[in-house]
Amino acid sequence: MPYLILARHGQSQFNAKSLWTGIWDVPLTKKGRRDASLMARVIKDIKPAVAYTSLLSRARDTLEIILEDNHWTRVRVRASAALNERDYGDLTGMNKWSVEEQFGEEQFDKWRRGWDEPVPDGETLKHVFRRAAPYYEEHILPDIKHGQNVLVVAHGNSLRALTKFIEELSNQQVEDLDLPFGLVAVYEFDAHAKIIHKETRLVAEKPPTA
Repeated sequence: MPYLILARHGQSQFNAKSLWTGIWDVPLTKKGRRDASLMARVIKDIKPAVAYTSLLSRARDTLEIILEDNHWTRVRVRASAALNERDYGDLTGMNKWSVEEQFGEEQFDKWRRGWDEPVPDGETLKHVFRRAAPYYEEHILPDIKHGQNVLVVAHGNSLRALTKFIEELSNQQVEDLDLPFGLVAVYEFDAHAKIIHKETRLVAEKPPTA
């Protein structure tokens, strides 16, 4: 049965400073590169036939590290803006906790997790869904239907959008969904591309002992 792996990129330089990153192309930190190697370790038993990522370097570099560390060759790699992080508009580059202090916890939470909460000159999660879900249907789902394992390395909000579509979550459920660093989602599908099992694999600093 085919598998789909959803993995969030490793820590970026903006993540380390609690800055809203959005579509700014910010590189990984040293920790972020280590995060990628740890992700490679927890999914090494599921080699993908094809891997998808965004156009942003923090996701592309995370994917490259995973492929290299697992010695996975002949994996088709496809990158698309449809999987880019949410555009945070005027909030991009601002410190999250300073924004919370300035605008209040309620507005902060709406901007951070809301389904259709407008961000000045930016995107809502609903906008991200409208580009990510059709891309999944057109490109990723056909691979799964052909029995191929697929790896997607993307961003917190594009992965939240994909999760909403795959699991048919309500608007409220996706607002409550958090995809932290170090958590990899693995879906197993049947021959009709229906989910038969989901598990989450937690990245650990040390490999498990036998």
